[in-house]
Amino acid sequence: MDFHRIFDILDYQQKRYPHRVAMAGREDGNWRTWSTESVISERDSISVGLLRFGLQAGDRVAMLAHCGSPRWMIADAAMLQVGIVPVPIHTTARPDEIAHIVKDTALKGCFVSNQEMLDRITAAGLSANAVFLLEDKKGAVSTKYGGKSWSELLVKPDESTLARLQELRSNISPETLATILYTSGTTGLPKGVMLSHENIVSNVKSVLAIVPVGPETTSVSFLPMSHIFERMVTYTYLAAGVPIWFSDSMERLPKTMMEVRPHFFTAVPRVLERMYERLIEERDRKNKLSKKIMDWAIALGERFPYSGSRAMPLDYRLKRILADILVFRSWRKRMGGRVQYIAVGAAALRPRLGRLFSAARIEVREGYGLTETSPVISFNRFEPGGVHFGTVGIPAPGVEVRIAAEQDEAGNGEVEVQGNNIMMGYWQLPAETAERFTPDGWFKTGDIGRFEYKRFLKITGRKSEIFKTTTGKFVAPGYVEQQLLGSQYISQCMVLGLNQPFVGALIVPNFQHLEAWCLENQVHWTSPQYMVLNPKIEKFFREEIERINEERLGPVEKIRAFTLLHENWTTENGLLTPTLKVRRDRVEESFKGEIGKMFRE
Repeated sequence: MDFHRIFDILDYQQKRYPHRVAMAGREDGNWRTWSTESVISERDSISVGLLRFGLQAGDRVAMLAHCGSPRWMIADAAMLQVGIVPVPIHTTARPDEIAHIVKDTALKGCFVSNQEMLDRITAAGLSANAVFLLEDKKGAVSTKYGGKSWSELLVKPDESTLARLQELRSNISPETLATILYTSGTTGLPKGVMLSHENIVSNVKSVLAIVPVGPETTSVSFLPMSHIFERMVTYTYLAAGVPIWFSDSMERLPKTMMEVRPHFFTAVPRVLERMYERLIEERDRKNKLSKKIMDWAIALGERFPYSGSRAMPLDYRLKRILADILVFRSWRKRMGGRVQYIAVGAAALRPRLGRLFSAARIEVREGYGLTETSPVISFNRFEPGGVHFGTVGIPAPGVEVRIAAEQDEAGNGEVEVQGNNIMMGYWQLPAETAERFTPDGWFKTGDIGRFEYKRFLKITGRKSEIFKTTTGKFVAPGYVEQQLLGSQYISQCMVLGLNQPFVGALIVPNFQHLEAWCLENQVHWTSPQYMVLNPKIEKFFREEIERINEERLGPVEKIRAFTLLHENWTTENGLLTPTLKVRRDRVEESFKGEIGKMFRE
């Protein structure tokens, strides 16, 4: 048996890898599990309930939930198999963005996970009578709720309704529109990306060929299911027969990791950064000798030499064994003790973190993709010779990648892609869809990159972000920002310089590391708001940036001025997108005074 449509994947698992625990999620504080058979049964019952509610093939129904869950997956599959088009919405979306999606897709309904999500979707213009509740907790919604609870949607199909379900399934081809996902974007209102069953299934099959997961593997899912990356990955888990345990919040993730003890999970770089920060927090609580041992082990890990075809020197191998005994083993235990692999996407991973985790026997591999490409374009492999830290890996099977003919002196040009994973287009935006394709049919990603080591793709910037200084030279801010983020003392940054005589940067320090530096250098610590104004801190950062200028940046790219900021950029304050990319226009607007002062100096 094979699968060609997304909803076929559950039946494929039942045929090849029937599980007693296919999925698990928390309900009222306790774990509840679903077998493959019970997931399929519940999927069919929800499909019948949606049809009885009056929904039909082609209708758009949103998903607005604070976390992933088995019921999220069941509702998704239930809609897909009767031709209803799921429209996931990021919980971090602004009210105007949600209202735009409601109107743009003419939503006929929405699944929500709690009262807050209900309030947000009804405030955006959707009738409460068209809302379905993913959870059946008492008091989860107020008395004004007028839609359907999960239990009310569960209608066991009889022979006639089963025949109706089969008829609707047979009308859905691989080329049928499966879902609409709204890109967060760094400017303007989001656009709806239309993905077919074939788009997503082709990417699932590509990933299955290069990721070491199977029925013996346990996974944890904690990234938002509204992102195509995690959504596609969960389909991949199902196709590989991997049990999925859903974490109900990022705050509970450390506890969930200890309870589930996963072998594999996907993450954004910030999750790995937080795990690293917890290691540093532990280091700061140690005595002087233990601190030196941990510093030595961390520095050793960040020099991990195994990359591409490079062999591991014998002396490094021996030191790694010692570091594992002294430091890394206990670090792994705090992640459950069984983690072997982590796949990272959505944003650039700092190479030193990839090396450190891999040195600690947790193989971290970075990939690259877009919502429009379902999403994986390239990925560093887990097999020997398949990784180069600092790149986004080798094109995925079935995906062709080329660099546009217009290139700079270093060989950087726009990354163009072709394959069955490329979107159908933007919802109701034919002109914008046409603009994203070359005359010979290749999709233009908008990212700038080049190939290194013959087949490894390296992303060096975003085409729309490249600017020219008054010297007439072009600068790719993304590349410069990657170099700055290589410093453990820099948490976030944004490089500027359009029509300016030099390049400057807004910098949010890593205050945890900065506080440790202050302690070691007898600098009195108060609070971030005042520390960014401290002359000793400014001098320290100037020295750190000069080091990066000399070691990593070309003459035109060097940072000549910078401003330290005391508050992190987050999705809550509107300075990051739901996928944690910097909203450059909003950062510029928020700090236009600081930027103006920086370039006047």
